[in-house]
Amino acid sequence: MVLPFEHSVVQCGLGADDSVMSNAARLAAIGGGGTNCSAPLLRMNSKKELADLVIYVSDNESWIDAKRSGATATMGQWNVFKQRNPQAKLVCIDIAPHATTQAMEREDILNIGGFSDDVFKIIAAFAAGRLDPAHWVGEIAAVDIAAPGC
Repeated sequence: MVLPFEHSVVQCGLGADDSVMSNAARLAAIGGGGTNCSAPLLRMNSKKELADLVIYVSDNESWIDAKRSGATATMGQWNVFKQRNPQAKLVCIDIAPHATTQAMEREDILNIGGFSDDVFKIIAAFAAGRLDPAHWVGEIAAVDIAAPGC
């Protein structure tokens, strides 16, 4: 199920048999104007949807509830969703990450900044429960930062 959103969830005639480029053009035609990340979860909660994995893809221009003193609206809706889907996991992919997030990382929530083909491997490992909570520490430690010739 794909739920494109801006201020709210919008209808978009995506086709499972259409090309990626055709579907991308339909998504691009939505136009944007707001990134209310709680809207898809609100829609799923209102319809009592069941799911094991929810994936958000955002430009990270998400509404962050500037005046909030607690959890974002997204986290409020995620908590409602989790009551109905206790084993569900949430992945938030921010194409251009910043210092804030709609959902703080925890055992059932994974935040990914940027995008490459490896994102799909990371999501698969997370969904299967094979991603160690300290995964980023291990990934960073594996990077060789020594200058050549040192």
